Amino acid sequence: MDINGAFEHLIDKLNVWLTTLIGMLPNLLLASLILVVGLFLVKGIRNQANKRIRRFFPTITLANLAINLIYVFCIGVVLFATLKVLNLDSTIMAALGAAGILGIGLAFAFQDMAANFISGIFLAFSKPFKVDDLIRSNDIEGFVIEVKLRDTYIRTHQGHIISIPNRLLFQNPLTNYTRYGKRRADITGGVSYGEDLRRVREVALEALKHVPNVIAEDTTFLFEELGDSSINFRIRIWVDSNQFGDYLKFINDVIITLKDGFEENDIVIPFPITTLDFNIKGGEKLSDMDIHVVKD
Repeated sequence: MDINGAFEHLIDKLNVWLTTLIGMLPNLLLASLILVVGLFLVKGIRNQANKRIRRFFPTITLANLAINLIYVFCIGVVLFATLKVLNLDSTIMAALGAAGILGIGLAFAFQDMAANFISGIFLAFSKPFKVDDLIRSNDIEGFVIEVKLRDTYIRTHQGHIISIPNRLLFQNPLTNYTRYGKRRADITGGVSYGEDLRRVREVALEALKHVPNVIAEDTTFLFEELGDSSINFRIRIWVDSNQFGDYLKFINDVIITLKDGFEENDIVIPFPITTLDFNIKGGEKLSDMDIHVVKD
């Protein structure tokens, strides 16, 4: 092995690299300057965007997305300009082309994630709910505590934190109990067949006017069924609140007020009645039957 020849070849290579480095030194200095100044400017642009751009978007989630996209775009411009000075832009374009092909493959692999992301954008624009709203979807009910682009976090009435993919919220029926500002309760009950139904209705409506937070003018009282032992009714009554705690307390107050009103006016709320027939042919009263008691 020619050690001297190998050593001379190495020296020649080092000389070529050193010459190239010296020739590129101005470009390296310029690229470094562009990179430092560019990153400083990008940081300033991000701060200004963070202050000014939020008011143009309906939600904080979309505003953050726009700010991050602006930031990434500006970073890309600075890096491309830096690499252009170093004559490495063609290499970067080739890498971006390969990344694009890879991105297509990843899009198929993570299509559910992409669907959740796109659904989050649509939800942010349509705004079917906001933080602290009480919603129900996919048999899950709870209060919205955080809305992200990929999923939404809710707190159930039992205190559980559940993450729901935005795709499910966007594609399935969604109930917002808070948006309307008031809520209706349906109360059912029954009165005796011997009662004057018009009087029952008047007593009930008058008593319910005194329930706290009631919207009295929207209350309806309707008889709807001839039951086995009572004439059944349904009350549709509205509470002037969208808070879940107020709604539960309101139902409690309605039931107490209705029962007190009936008792004060001697209106009977009957218990279920069961008729026992001891004759196989039916129609014979128990008082008319011969009953023999056998003692041991």
